[in-house]
Amino acid sequence: VLTKVVVDCSTGIEEIIPLTTEEIAQREADAAAFAEAEASRIAAEEAKAALKASAKAKLIAGQPLTAEEADTLVI
Repeated sequence: VLTKVVVDCSTGIEEIIPLTTEEIAQREADAAAFAEAEASRIAAEEAKAALKASAKAKLIAGQPLTAEEADTLVI
């Protein structure tokens, strides 16, 4: 059973209360949204790293860069 701790700051009394079905549903929705956002962030980081690697390889080989590759190298 999932629970939450509620603290009354004026008295210092702590209560351990079971989560409602709505709170559990919200918790699960928040976890799913976080997982999706994290996967998106990781995919973006990997795409940027691949683009930088491609740009570096082209520079070393003397090949022209795409505008997107050039943008990754500009600081």
